[in-house]
Amino acid sequence: MRLTQLLEKMEYTCVQGSPDTEVKNLVNDSRKVEEGSLFFCIKGAVTDGHKYAADVAAKGAAVLVVQDEIEVPQDVTVIRVADTRLAMALMSAAYFGYPANEMRIIGVTGTKGKTTTTYMVKSILESAGYKVGLIGTIEAIIGEERIPAHNTTPESYTIQEYFRRMADAGCQVVVMEVSSQGLMLERTAGIPFEIGIFTNIEPDHIGPAEHASFEDYLECKSRLFRQCRYGILNADDAHLEAILKGHTCEVETFGLSENAGIRAENMQLVSRPGYLGISYTVSWKTQSGAEAGIEKGCRAGALCGAEDEGEAGMPAGMAAAQESRSSVDGEPRFDVEIDIPGKFSVYNSLTAIAICRHFQVGIDDIRQALKTAKVKGRVEMVKVSDDFTLMIDYAHNAMALQSLLETLREYHPHRLISVFGCGGNRSKLRRYEMGEVSGKLADLTIITSDNPRFEEPEAIIEDIVTGMEKTDGKYIKITDRKEAIAWAIHHGEPGDIIVLAGKGHEDYQEIRGVQYPMDERVLIREILEEDAG
Repeated sequence: MRLTQLLEKMEYTCVQGSPDTEVKNLVNDSRKVEEGSLFFCIKGAVTDGHKYAADVAAKGAAVLVVQDEIEVPQDVTVIRVADTRLAMALMSAAYFGYPANEMRIIGVTGTKGKTTTTYMVKSILESAGYKVGLIGTIEAIIGEERIPAHNTTPESYTIQEYFRRMADAGCQVVVMEVSSQGLMLERTAGIPFEIGIFTNIEPDHIGPAEHASFEDYLECKSRLFRQCRYGILNADDAHLEAILKGHTCEVETFGLSENAGIRAENMQLVSRPGYLGISYTVSWKTQSGAEAGIEKGCRAGALCGAEDEGEAGMPAGMAAAQESRSSVDGEPRFDVEIDIPGKFSVYNSLTAIAICRHFQVGIDDIRQALKTAKVKGRVEMVKVSDDFTLMIDYAHNAMALQSLLETLREYHPHRLISVFGCGGNRSKLRRYEMGEVSGKLADLTIITSDNPRFEEPEAIIEDIVTGMEKTDGKYIKITDRKEAIAWAIHHGEPGDIIVLAGKGHEDYQEIRGVQYPMDERVLIREILEEDAG
């Protein structure tokens, strides 16, 4: 591909060489450079790609994209830009032929709920006949292929590569998690989001390697709403106005308050042996500036972009299902039940419903998909007994654990049992905080191991105990995680809720630089098989 094609949407200066240079591939890892590569000199938290300019030129790089001055042989083309991360995003999109333009892209941002929301949306849209790709914290899904994730929002080149593969596989829609880091580091720059979602925001990801302050964290989240066509936001979040500062999208809202355009009413906790869920009534109204508190959004039930797309993007046969769809006039209402407990599940599902109204999805499809939507490691119930409930959740910090345990307390369990550990080579403060939270909210805590890395598991456990002892909470220590889970199962009593927290979707235990296979679902199955034998 000619360099000029890659630069067509860029502001740049050709410092030396020619924009007509032929480019073989795009690289931002100096170890992957080969003859004819274009190398982006990225300034990272750990290293600066400009330091490797001479090395990659010696390996045969044809083009270097820089933001600082460098010295390389005159036969190497050097393109100078204001921001090499932004350049990588825009040039990667060009390299793969702008695949996002061939699909409808939905971005979900927020402190909590991104993962669950993306899977709910995928489930609903697929039940209505759409082919949907997904990019998120757990994995990327392209057709039947599942690619484990390393970042919630991958590097821009990887995103565009996934988009290309999704478009070629026939995906009509992509739903993706958009992290504050992804926005801050320009990983999502240039993506034409059709819909942007805001779930909520709380102080998180603040520190030397992430965001300097909560205000910076919030501002990065808000960027999505200057990059999407339609914004769907949580009306009940205290920071909604700040998130919408400078927005350029049309706005809709969801929530529990009367201000919300899509609202949940009549919430009822659902509890049966081995099962927890929640049911509620959905109601919505056509939003106006007065009703939504902001401004008029996309008309409910309308296909976004219909004015210039017609029925484009609607799967064959969907028109015949219109009779099952609610009218957009008045205030339609319908009931749903979700197999995931808690108020946060209501918010996540309302988000999914709000999105799916833009795709003319029928109420029956919405109900059925929400009833069956499951997310690995997110309040994931595993049936082990008819007497008590056991679940796996990714809660791995104090805020997440507190939210989870408070939610489960609302179901009035006989006992709430918390099984968790903390990662090694990480802040001790997290250990103290998680111990204190579990001590206050759980009836019994089983402290165990979780990715000890290069620390001794027993030392980490003692740090957790330090936090526990600020409370009156009961606890036991079982270092081996399988033994800890077995103890919890064997000592479960009728009406108990047992939470295995911290690992979630992870299927390994990291010890001294090695990731050993360890999936809690497998451990549970082994325990039950051993008991049966």
